[in-house]
Amino acid sequence: MSATQVTSSTTAVGVRAVERCDRCGAGAKVRVLLARGGELLFCGHHARTHEDKLRQVAVALRSIG
Repeated sequence: MSATQVTSSTTAVGVRAVERCDRCGAGAKVRVLLARGGELLFCGHHARTHEDKLRQVAVALRSIG
C-alpha cells in the first residue's frame, strides 16, 4: 500500500475505531476542524455543551460515525 492510499483512507469523514472524544474518551460523534489548523473530536454530549465556542474557532463541524 502506498503512502497516498494510507493518507486518503485515514482522512475520510467516517469514524475510526480509535477516535475518542478529546474531553471524556467516549466514542467521537463530531469532528471539529479548527481555523488555525488541527482538529478536535467530541462525543455528542460535549459537542452540544461547547457548540457555541466551537463555532467561533472552527472552519467546519462534521458529524462522524
